[in-house]
Amino acid sequence: MPTTTAKPGTVTITEQRDSPPRPPERWMTVIAQDPSVTKDGHILMARVAVPAEDLRDGPVGYRVQVVDYDSTSRRFLGAHALPANYEAEPKAWREGRPSLVTDTRFHAQNAYALVMKTLSRFEFALGRRIGWSFDTHQLKIAPHGMADANAFYSPEIEGLVLGYFDVPASTAGTSPARRRRRPEATRVFTCLSHDVIVHETTHALLDALRDRYMDPSTPDQGAFHEGFADVVALLSVFALPEVVEHLLSLGQHTPGDVPTISRANVMPDALCRSALFGLAEEMGQALQGVRGAPLRASAEIVPSPTLKDTPEFLEPHRRGELFVAAVLRGFIAAWSARVLSSGTEGQRHFPVRRVAEEGANVADTLVTMWIRAIDYMPPVHLEYGDALSAALTADYEVRPDDSRYELRRHTLDAFASFGFAPASNRTTPAHIWMPPPPGLKYDRVRFDSMRSDEDEVFRFIWDNREILKLADGAFTQVLSVKPSVRIGIDGFVVRETVAAYYQVARLTPEEMQAAGVKAPAAFVRALARARKQ
Repeated sequence: MPTTTAKPGTVTITEQRDSPPRPPERWMTVIAQDPSVTKDGHILMARVAVPAEDLRDGPVGYRVQVVDYDSTSRRFLGAHALPANYEAEPKAWREGRPSLVTDTRFHAQNAYALVMKTLSRFEFALGRRIGWSFDTHQLKIAPHGMADANAFYSPEIEGLVLGYFDVPASTAGTSPARRRRRPEATRVFTCLSHDVIVHETTHALLDALRDRYMDPSTPDQGAFHEGFADVVALLSVFALPEVVEHLLSLGQHTPGDVPTISRANVMPDALCRSALFGLAEEMGQALQGVRGAPLRASAEIVPSPTLKDTPEFLEPHRRGELFVAAVLRGFIAAWSARVLSSGTEGQRHFPVRRVAEEGANVADTLVTMWIRAIDYMPPVHLEYGDALSAALTADYEVRPDDSRYELRRHTLDAFASFGFAPASNRTTPAHIWMPPPPGLKYDRVRFDSMRSDEDEVFRFIWDNREILKLADGAFTQVLSVKPSVRIGIDGFVVRETVAAYYQVARLTPEEMQAAGVKAPAAFVRALARARKQ
């Protein structure tokens, strides 16, 4: 019940609580990258903040359910009870002792925490709750789901399956007697890889936000799912200052009370070649079938506007690497420029910690920009130019002053170096989406209903079909209506409603020809076979 207290000239109304308010988030220990990234003999660890909730054993929460079942051995490994808070976590977890590799309870925490961290990152960026693409509320996670060098998201099973596999120990440099003995195998768990978990969780979230992106369409749409999931995964790792600081320090810093890194080593080309982008290269090779080539690969693709038109880069996974390469090039350029401009003129060395913090801040801002871009992307038939204009628009809406990092300029330059131009030709602000067409009619719709009701949005579209240039004879459907609340750069609340709709026209090859659309040869052949049956 509310209570009122009064002082001369003031009245304060507070809400009476039966108990102190519970914290909105909790800190959890996770592996910063994967077990191969070590420091002083211990696995490099990180702390991440996730939404606080009362967990059941599993762990099971309101959005995530860990089901530790191994489909290969057909064994249930138990419902794990996680520590109640960060202070209650075992010391071995916080210190990153090698025993974590076989601790299934920690495996469950690592998977749960990284999925929840990714979910909260998306919800923060988009300003609303995000449901899954299926009807139930909880995403299932199998941290030891199968004995296979693989990990995947499946909407049919409503969850993520994370595999494990054995890698024979290297016998290079050992004696002939040692080589004759059977080498000991190292077991690799994908549930201990930060970027694998974030990558698969991103697939699940993108599927919930843009379910038609799985459909065959443009080469770019086929590649975007993989490329976007890689971008979110990599930038999420780079947003951890402890990871960046450690990897920047490997072999290229000046030791001392305040370790420094030379100016030459924070130039863009040097950062591309640094340990940061060779991140866990041995593990990257072991996981090559799970998360693609070692992480260095995308950053080292030499930019060329002709690559996108070669047969090699029309294949979806390879084309997705071009998207990753363009985003990473923009990230590196912005990071390097920020560090170099923040020092004194002619400064030759920079504190490693400050360089790492700047890199983590740029990565965090950039991943938020790309997640927000989803709301500004078309629901179907996506091309990289659409995604680029969407990202520029999303960033401009809440961060119009880009002078700190110049992320929009660096991103534009990076995509241009790979031959990708923004879809919008607007000049001011540069290449963001054009404003709504003038003359839209609002007089017959209800504003409150427009914020959540698909039928009300359809009424608005129908009343404005000529202005919006809807095609006659095509089926129109409103796919979703989602309210969004964000905090603008001036501190004021930005309220938006994101409505997605599309049109579908089912045409014969003759009708397509009459409309000036060339039917794909495979479609014509399949239709001819069907007509003969």
